[in-house]
Amino acid sequence: MILYNEKFVTDDTIIQIEDRGYQFGDGVYEVIRIYNGKCFELDNHLERMVSSARKIKLSLPYSIFEIKKNLMELVNKEEILDGKIYIQITRGKSVRKHHLPKEPSPILIAYVEELPRPFKKIQNGVNAILSEDIRWTRCDIKSLNLLGNVLLKQEAKDNNCEEAILHRNKIITEGSSTNVFIVKNSKIQTHPENNFILNGITRQKIINIAHNNNFIISEEAFTIEELLNADEVFITSTTLELIPIIKVDNKVIGNGFPGTTTQKFQNIFNEEISKI
Repeated sequence: MILYNEKFVTDDTIIQIEDRGYQFGDGVYEVIRIYNGKCFELDNHLERMVSSARKIKLSLPYSIFEIKKNLMELVNKEEILDGKIYIQITRGKSVRKHHLPKEPSPILIAYVEELPRPFKKIQNGVNAILSEDIRWTRCDIKSLNLLGNVLLKQEAKDNNCEEAILHRNKIITEGSSTNVFIVKNSKIQTHPENNFILNGITRQKIINIAHNNNFIISEEAFTIEELLNADEVFITSTTLELIPIIKVDNKVIGNGFPGTTTQKFQNIFNEEISKI
């Protein structure tokens, strides 16, 4: 089942050759987690989608109320308990020219897929590599232009790692599809919200959890050296939730096992999921 604009259809051959999303990556998207048949942090995802659309001068074709209603109906139709929604909005079909069309016709597409929770990775942790951040400097926009992220994620896969942790001038920014946190002497750090990172919804959730549970946390840039010498490192995303990093470029982090601070966050995050 696919949500195409305001209609629910089953035909997936609906992409038009001159859709600017297909030809230019001219659009925005979101991935929203489903737990026990319910959408997690749906309002925050839609708020970020509005922000991304505004930054690329894209007017949404429908109100947020209408989009939210249709997404919830889509989830109910698919009857998936643990999964994800993928939603994208492009500027629509137009004669192929680089400048923006005067009268765009935005196209919304959304669908739902099953997605089991990554319990093994949550419990055991994963390995990562360090990679130069080769992406453009508007990473705050969740646009369809993901080739840089794709190449970096492939680099991680080629090295039998879960993630590529990115850096600009030796400053850690984020992962190829995640946000990065370090823990040192019980203090938690993550890169500040700016144009060099995507302000992840799970990132925001973790920061809120920290503030509400008396953790010491700061949105403060840190270096490669600080990452490698941290007591704990973990990454967050909608699909991976909160995953410990136990090795980076063959350098063992801490004692090589998921740390106690990371585990505390995982437990509180699970409690948040149980509340929806």
